[in-house]
Amino acid sequence: MTELLTVPTGPEAVAAAPASGTRQVWRRLRARKAALAAAVVLGLLVVLALAAPLFAALEGQDPTTYHDALVDSARGGVPVGSFGGISAEHWLGVEPGTGRDLFVRLLYGARVSLAVAVGATVLQVLIGVAVGLAAALGNRIADSVLGHLTDVMVAMPLLVFAIAVTAVVPEGFPRPLLLVVVIGLIAWGAMARLVRAQALGLLNLDYVSAARLSGASTWRIARRELLPGLAAPVITYAAVMLPQNMLNEAAMSFLGVGIKPPTPSWGQMLSSATTWFRADPLYVVLPALMLFVTTFAFTVLGDTVRAALDPREASRLRVGRQRKGGSS
Repeated sequence: MTELLTVPTGPEAVAAAPASGTRQVWRRLRARKAALAAAVVLGLLVVLALAAPLFAALEGQDPTTYHDALVDSARGGVPVGSFGGISAEHWLGVEPGTGRDLFVRLLYGARVSLAVAVGATVLQVLIGVAVGLAAALGNRIADSVLGHLTDVMVAMPLLVFAIAVTAVVPEGFPRPLLLVVVIGLIAWGAMARLVRAQALGLLNLDYVSAARLSGASTWRIARRELLPGLAAPVITYAAVMLPQNMLNEAAMSFLGVGIKPPTPSWGQMLSSATTWFRADPLYVVLPALMLFVTTFAFTVLGDTVRAALDPREASRLRVGRQRKGGSS
């Protein structure tokens, strides 16, 4: 997914980097119906995930209790009843083979998937910004060393490294935290490249040159002059990385190197659902649909945030309206 994002470099990148005023950004976001719809979907998902214990108590179920009476052992564990065992006690049916409540497991799975994605994204941003700024502000040797390190991290296959790490990490280590560390420590290379390219463009601007000539320290230049200009591209790219990290967690859990049962996650549920797609299609559709809707909403929101933070967007819209009005 990261390959789909085209990041401008050079003079264009410098022009796009500074964010507009807060009011202008919010006004542009509110004017886009897609952004509002995506924000509503993500907000509802976060509320459902945070309130998972409340909804579990309301339904009277929990994510780990087995209900052997709700599955047909003679048919290999297929849920009893229509549509995967949907009833007043189990709003979305039960899990094949175990009889665990599917609605509650989806909500607790949202907690795990979102926590891993957000944690890994934050770690990627911190490492990528630090390495990118160090490469841009350092000497040629530092730039070369960090550049080669970034190239190695970009080329390193995440899944292969995750499999190798999980083989040596003790079973008692929390799997969500392990996934955050693995994804965050491996997949920061693209962010570092972006920050370095943007920072090098900003260093050629007059106000940054004036700060350097005045004797400002490197830390002060990075904190006061460069970081504000890097806010827009970093936020935009982070919005793209977050759904990618959700897919990374789902892929690793699907391959058996991520979240382990009985802890629910959407990827882990999809992994166990592969043997039930004929007997109980709903068990496959529900976690896949939740994952698709969430990643799609994050992608749409990230694209609209990029447009709102780009000061050239408003001028493009005005020119487009003027041309449309003139042609009519």
